[in-house]
Amino acid sequence: MQNLKGIKILLVDDEPNILQFLEMGLQNEGFEVRTAQDGMTGVTLAKEFRPHIVILDVMMPGMDGFEVCRMLKKTENVAIIMLTAKDEVEDRVKGLTIGADDYVMKPFSFEELLARIHARIRNQFPNLMGEVVAGEFRIDDRRKEIQYQQRVLELSTTEYELLKFMVLNQGLVLSKAKILDKVWGYDFGGDENIVEVYIRSLRDKLNDKEHRLIRTLRGAGYRVDLL
Repeated sequence: MQNLKGIKILLVDDEPNILQFLEMGLQNEGFEVRTAQDGMTGVTLAKEFRPHIVILDVMMPGMDGFEVCRMLKKTENVAIIMLTAKDEVEDRVKGLTIGADDYVMKPFSFEELLARIHARIRNQFPNLMGEVVAGEFRIDDRRKEIQYQQRVLELSTTEYELLKFMVLNQGLVLSKAKILDKVWGYDFGGDENIVEVYIRSLRDKLNDKEHRLIRTLRGAGYRVDLL
């Protein structure tokens, strides 16, 4: 598990069952959680609670998620992950345009949402990240050190950043383009096949000969499956 003490999450959704399910799951992960069943209550509670992450449903009566997102981004330093039942590009574009940081489509797995929360924390609140334990990995970002099966891995700086990114996003399919953007930087002008070279090196160091830990999804990218 990750050292999540002090990380606050606000859930805003008009479906009580979803709120209860997510509240229980996130509290078990170590987060401090508050909930709201409508947009206006969510905005008011955000000012008092000062969350780091807001999980925000798009379709709510009265003030919808778009308006809540717009208002929060004006006044709060917060990462917003929007939930939507609509598989429509227009909704995703609208949300991202007004400041949403990520989208999760309903129905979703708790593991996927959790991975996206971890990614938001890492990207937007890195000072809150301490030691992370995920499966048999232990990531110490302060020491820039990763242990696997109680063994410290000998990693270059790029290997460290790549493995950390993949482990923190375990369960998600990561394309070469996304990996290059997050690990090498958006202005990287080299060949994207460099990702394959580094993945091969990581597999060697992890003794992942059968590619059970770092899986290749042909035509889509890579996915870390924690054993």
